[in-house]
Amino acid sequence: MAPSSFPTIRPRRLRYNPIVRGLVRETTLTVDDLILPLFVCPGQGVKKEIASMPGNFQLSVDRLLDEVGSAVDLGIRSFIFFGIPTHKDASGSSAWADDGIIQQALRALRTAFQDQVLLITDECFCEYTDHGHCGILTDHNGRLDVDNDLTLPNLAKQCVSHVRAGADLVAPSGMMDGMVRAIRQGLDEAGFPRLPIMSYAAKYASGFYGPFRDAAESPPSFGDRSSYQMDPANSDEALREVALDLAEGADIIMVKPAMAYGDIIRRVKDRFEVPVAAYNVSGEFAMVKAAAAKGWIDERRVALEILTGIKRAGADMILTYFAKDAARWLK
Repeated sequence: MAPSSFPTIRPRRLRYNPIVRGLVRETTLTVDDLILPLFVCPGQGVKKEIASMPGNFQLSVDRLLDEVGSAVDLGIRSFIFFGIPTHKDASGSSAWADDGIIQQALRALRTAFQDQVLLITDECFCEYTDHGHCGILTDHNGRLDVDNDLTLPNLAKQCVSHVRAGADLVAPSGMMDGMVRAIRQGLDEAGFPRLPIMSYAAKYASGFYGPFRDAAESPPSFGDRSSYQMDPANSDEALREVALDLAEGADIIMVKPAMAYGDIIRRVKDRFEVPVAAYNVSGEFAMVKAAAAKGWIDERRVALEILTGIKRAGADMILTYFAKDAARWLK
């Protein structure tokens, strides 16, 4: 008996052959999509593993050069840096000091790698303030909170200092209103009109940041950051935040975190059609590592599925602690 012609349309026809599957694949993850976050600390010969983020370290500048070199050998060319300073104060002044930890790292990396790498700096103050919040605190009706407008000039100074030391791109992450405009004006007046800004435009007050605060030694000494980071329940608000940052001069828009916010990534990409970054944050990374260590999941398969899903949602670039592992797997 001849086989039935029903169903006529059979999607599985394009799945039987692995080469055909590759030809019709809609989303391709490559090492060029990845940005590796790194943590820089004072000292010499320091490579201290972060307990909640296996395979990630606090690195002194000399060991940072080795880490970047090993990543470059894997094909990674983009890096974002977070500093752990020797000195903290109420304003986070070491963030714009000429001899600050990030400034030292940038000069060393630029000398060692020239134009082989893209050096991105996170622009915020939580690592640099003695209270762990992302700017200058003032009293608002008996409650201490970050003073938005007093913090903006310091953000501009931090960015200019980093660019003078060798940064190729600045990434303000504090969610201060008007931060992109202040930074754009500061960079332009300092003679850097071509320097792009990657704004953490939609950064949520998320529970997924826990391990990062260990890595960067930046937990707030009181309260939380919900007065300046976004409510995880809000989606339309993210579009307003992105629109404001683009109007102020942002060149790349970031959504953070990534895994639980694929809908935000997609809405931003569809609405604005601009380059979109997504941050696969520390808690997202740590959960996969912990489950894999228990033997509950296949780490490689799950990590690549997550990263592919983030790109499928609309991200053009992904900041991820899996960058080195993913680079090996993709080879």
